[in-house]
Amino acid sequence: MIRLGKITRENIDEVLALKVDESQKSFVSTNGDSLAQAYVYSETAYPFVVYEDSTIVGFIMMGYYEAKAYFTLWKFMIDIRYQNKGYGRQALDLGIKYLQNRFNASEIYTGVVPGNYVAKKLYESVGFVDTGLVELGMEEMRLTL
Repeated sequence: MIRLGKITRENIDEVLALKVDESQKSFVSTNGDSLAQAYVYSETAYPFVVYEDSTIVGFIMMGYYEAKAYFTLWKFMIDIRYQNKGYGRQALDLGIKYLQNRFNASEIYTGVVPGNYVAKKLYESVGFVDTGLVELGMEEMRLTL
Protein backbone atom coordinates (compact mmCIF):
# COMPACT_ATOMS: atom_id res chain seq x y z
CA MET A 1 0.00 0.00 0.00
CA ILE A 2 1.43 3.34 -1.09
CA ARG A 3 1.19 6.30 1.26
CA LEU A 4 2.81 9.68 1.72
CA GLY A 5 4.64 10.53 4.93
CA LYS A 6 6.54 13.35 6.55
CA ILE A 7 10.26 13.68 6.19
CA THR A 8 11.76 13.38 9.65
CA ARG A 9 15.08 13.03 11.45
CA GLU A 10 14.49 9.30 11.43
CA ASN A 11 14.06 8.94 7.65
CA ILE A 12 16.06 11.83 6.16
CA ASP A 13 19.13 9.68 5.42
CA GLU A 14 17.00 7.15 3.53
CA VAL A 15 15.37 9.94 1.52
CA LEU A 16 18.78 11.37 0.63
CA ALA A 17 20.00 7.92 -0.42
CA LEU A 18 17.23 7.40 -3.00
CA LYS A 19 18.60 7.24 -6.55
CA VAL A 20 17.35 7.16 -10.11
CA ASP A 21 18.93 5.36 -13.03
CA GLU A 22 21.97 7.03 -14.57
CA SER A 23 19.91 7.78 -17.71
CA GLN A 24 17.34 9.68 -15.59
CA LYS A 25 19.74 11.94 -13.67
CA SER A 26 19.43 14.82 -16.14
CA PHE A 27 15.64 14.83 -15.67
CA VAL A 28 15.37 15.17 -11.88
CA SER A 29 16.96 17.14 -9.07
CA THR A 30 18.67 15.31 -6.26
CA ASN A 31 16.55 14.91 -3.17
CA GLY A 32 19.12 16.97 -1.28
CA ASP A 33 18.60 19.87 -3.69
CA SER A 34 14.83 19.44 -3.48
CA LEU A 35 14.87 19.47 0.32
CA ALA A 36 17.03 22.60 0.31
CA GLN A 37 14.38 24.28 -1.85
CA ALA A 38 11.65 22.99 0.48
CA TYR A 39 13.49 24.57 3.41
CA VAL A 40 13.84 27.95 1.69
CA TYR A 41 10.23 27.88 0.43
CA SER A 42 8.85 26.26 3.58
CA GLU A 43 5.56 28.20 3.44
CA THR A 44 4.73 27.01 -0.08
CA ALA A 45 6.57 23.68 -0.50
CA TYR A 46 5.01 20.40 0.58
CA PRO A 47 7.59 17.57 0.51
CA PHE A 48 6.70 13.96 1.27
CA VAL A 49 8.42 10.63 1.39
CA VAL A 50 6.66 7.88 -0.58
CA TYR A 51 6.20 4.65 1.37
CA GLU A 52 5.21 1.20 0.21
CA ASP A 53 4.12 -0.22 3.55
CA SER A 54 7.16 0.69 5.71
CA THR A 55 9.71 0.88 2.87
CA ILE A 56 10.71 4.27 1.47
CA VAL A 57 10.44 4.07 -2.32
CA GLY A 58 10.40 7.68 -3.46
CA PHE A 59 9.99 11.40 -2.92
CA ILE A 60 7.32 13.86 -4.06
CA MET A 61 7.04 17.57 -3.47
CA MET A 62 3.97 19.58 -4.26
CA GLY A 63 4.00 23.36 -4.05
CA TYR A 64 2.36 26.69 -4.62
CA TYR A 65 4.10 28.88 -7.18
CA GLU A 66 3.36 32.39 -5.95
CA ALA A 67 4.68 34.19 -9.06
CA LYS A 68 2.03 32.51 -11.20
CA ALA A 69 -0.53 31.85 -8.44
CA TYR A 70 -0.93 28.14 -9.08
CA PHE A 71 -0.24 24.77 -7.48
CA THR A 72 2.50 22.53 -8.80
CA LEU A 73 3.86 19.05 -8.85
CA TRP A 74 7.32 20.42 -8.14
CA LYS A 75 9.57 17.39 -7.61
CA PHE A 76 8.98 13.69 -8.06
CA MET A 77 11.10 10.57 -8.16
CA ILE A 78 10.85 6.85 -7.47
CA ASP A 79 14.04 5.03 -6.52
CA ILE A 80 15.50 2.83 -9.27
CA ARG A 81 14.89 -0.30 -7.17
CA TYR A 82 11.14 0.37 -7.07
CA GLN A 83 10.40 1.67 -10.57
CA ASN A 84 7.96 -0.10 -12.90
CA LYS A 85 5.81 -1.38 -10.03
CA GLY A 86 3.00 1.19 -10.26
CA TYR A 87 4.25 3.15 -7.25
CA GLY A 88 4.76 6.34 -9.25
CA ARG A 89 1.18 6.47 -10.45
CA GLN A 90 -0.17 5.80 -6.96
CA ALA A 91 2.10 8.42 -5.38
CA LEU A 92 1.14 10.96 -8.02
CA ASP A 93 -2.55 10.32 -7.33
CA LEU A 94 -1.92 10.89 -3.60
CA GLY A 95 -0.05 14.13 -4.27
CA ILE A 96 -2.92 15.39 -6.41
CA LYS A 97 -5.45 14.43 -3.72
CA TYR A 98 -3.35 16.26 -1.13
CA LEU A 99 -3.62 19.53 -3.07
CA GLN A 100 -7.33 18.98 -3.70
CA ASN A 101 -8.16 18.17 -0.07
CA ARG A 102 -5.88 20.69 1.64
CA PHE A 103 -6.22 23.65 -0.72
CA ASN A 104 -9.20 22.85 -2.94
CA ALA A 105 -6.88 23.12 -5.95
CA SER A 106 -8.69 23.19 -9.28
CA GLU A 107 -5.54 23.03 -11.44
CA ILE A 108 -2.03 21.67 -10.99
CA TYR A 109 0.93 22.46 -13.21
CA THR A 110 4.21 20.67 -13.71
CA GLY A 111 7.21 20.87 -15.97
CA VAL A 112 8.85 18.06 -17.91
CA VAL A 113 12.36 18.11 -19.32
CA PRO A 114 12.14 17.50 -23.08
CA GLY A 115 12.98 13.87 -23.76
CA ASN A 116 11.66 12.58 -20.44
CA TYR A 117 9.06 10.41 -22.17
CA VAL A 118 8.43 8.19 -19.15
CA ALA A 119 7.45 11.09 -16.91
CA LYS A 120 5.37 12.71 -19.63
CA LYS A 121 3.47 9.48 -20.25
CA LEU A 122 2.85 9.09 -16.50
CA TYR A 123 1.56 12.63 -16.18
CA GLU A 124 -0.67 12.24 -19.22
CA SER A 125 -2.09 9.03 -17.71
CA VAL A 126 -3.60 11.04 -14.85
CA GLY A 127 -4.87 13.84 -17.11
CA PHE A 128 -2.05 16.36 -17.48
CA VAL A 129 -1.95 18.00 -20.93
CA ASP A 130 0.66 20.15 -22.64
CA THR A 131 0.04 23.87 -22.40
CA GLY A 132 2.43 24.65 -25.26
CA LEU A 133 4.63 26.79 -23.03
CA VAL A 134 8.31 25.97 -22.73
CA GLU A 135 9.98 27.87 -19.90
CA LEU A 136 13.40 27.46 -18.31
CA GLY A 137 13.97 24.38 -20.44
CA MET A 138 10.79 22.66 -19.24
CA GLU A 139 7.62 21.78 -21.13
CA GLU A 140 4.68 22.94 -19.07
CA MET A 141 1.74 20.61 -18.42
CA ARG A 142 -1.57 21.31 -16.68
CA LEU A 143 -4.05 19.08 -14.90
CA THR A 144 -7.57 20.45 -14.59
CA LEU A 145 -9.42 18.91 -11.66
